[in-house]
Amino acid sequence: MRRVLDRLPDGTFVNEMDFGGRIAVAIRVDRTARRATIDFTGTSAQAAGNFNAPLAVTRAAVLYVFRCLVGDDIPLNDGCLEPLHLVVPDGSLLNPRYSAAVVAGNVETSQAVTAALLAACGAAAASQGTMNNFTFGNATHQYYETICGGAGAGPGFAGASAVHTHMTNTRLTDPEVLEWRYPVLLESFRVRRGTGGAGRWAGGDGAVRRLRFLEPMSAAILSQSRLIALFGLAGGGAGHPGRIWIARADGRNDVLAPADETQVAAGDAIVIETPGGGGYGVPG
Repeated sequence: MRRVLDRLPDGTFVNEMDFGGRIAVAIRVDRTARRATIDFTGTSAQAAGNFNAPLAVTRAAVLYVFRCLVGDDIPLNDGCLEPLHLVVPDGSLLNPRYSAAVVAGNVETSQAVTAALLAACGAAAASQGTMNNFTFGNATHQYYETICGGAGAGPGFAGASAVHTHMTNTRLTDPEVLEWRYPVLLESFRVRRGTGGAGRWAGGDGAVRRLRFLEPMSAAILSQSRLIALFGLAGGGAGHPGRIWIARADGRNDVLAPADETQVAAGDAIVIETPGGGGYGVPG
């Protein structure tokens, strides 16, 4: 970890989220002591909704980013954080007081923390910034999945398309198994071409997933990056935000908010377009 601190520049970044919250971070390196302060002062106060991230989640996101920066296979333990001093204001979005709701803190706000830290280091533009948490069910069937999107580009590398990034780290159920076990049809799952940010190194494209329901169900989405584009770095362009809607059997399209739920009838389909990653560097 200390080898990273020898090369790590000071940096700051503010990452805005769809629901109105902001993640502010400043990284200050003491090269003599070979220590760094990771200061989240300026981050939004804890929210009335459920996007608050417990301090343990914030610490985990910091550890994840610095392990990525190390680039070696190092042991995972609390000693990794020994040279890092974390400042996380009490009562903030990243260190909420009891009894704040926190269900989206791990699956959504952690992604925003990771993006802000990597940007402050100059290491990577924003990846899709969400896990695209999608659930559906009724009295007989219940299902939950997270959906891939575009990865952010960085100095010397383009972002990958239609991949799980950072905190997501999950796999989708095979289409054949999904359709065998649940009353749904997976009509489309493809790369959402042209949605990554432009740059010397382009951001990765998002994905499109279309699922048709064969029985009445409840469907819900918990996501971000639907209202705010995914930032590029060093002159790179922003990735496209995601979109979600219900294609009703009667021909209507009902657009859903980033965090939303609805009732679906047999024959309705949900279309989830996931975000693209930001580009890095001025396009050539």
